[in-house]
Amino acid sequence: MLVICPVSACSSNNDNIEETPEIRDRKILIAYFSWGGTTQQVAENIAKHTGGTLFRIETVEPYPSEYVPCTEVAKVERDEGIRPDLKTIVENLDQYDTIFIGCPVWWHTAPMAIWSFLESENYDFKGKTIIPFCTYAATYRDETLAKIVELTPDSEHLKGFGTTNKNADVTDWLKEIGIISNQ
Repeated sequence: MLVICPVSACSSNNDNIEETPEIRDRKILIAYFSWGGTTQQVAENIAKHTGGTLFRIETVEPYPSEYVPCTEVAKVERDEGIRPDLKTIVENLDQYDTIFIGCPVWWHTAPMAIWSFLESENYDFKGKTIIPFCTYAATYRDETLAKIVELTPDSEHLKGFGTTNKNADVTDWLKEIGIISNQ
């Protein structure tokens, strides 16, 4: 079953945003997959600073809530190249020019739900600016960020961000890549 998420139904965080030309001129989407909540927290932090619209990537069949069974499902998906079906789509991706794509690191790469999202025939990322971000426990940050870039070859890409801390301060990174003002 596929449910369409109209833009108005997605979460937007425009409260308390000082509109700089950098923010005002960009239409920002923050699409993320999160299993344990860490990536969601980072996505919400990005939205707080950018005023971007949040879109949670969810699979039709939820992953197990316990860690070990979840890792087993994730490994099978990766090893067998399974693209899980997604519950919702972004209804009007065309209106966004800048798209943050975030996920946890699963088995040394982006979860297959991210592959499903980025390979979907519903979307054309050509000409979009893609900014990857990820959360991880120990390593494979760079490989995961690189996979998101690889899956969006017709897009422009800005420097990605990875963290082990769900409360990480993203401000310096957002300034460095020119998304928010240095003032």
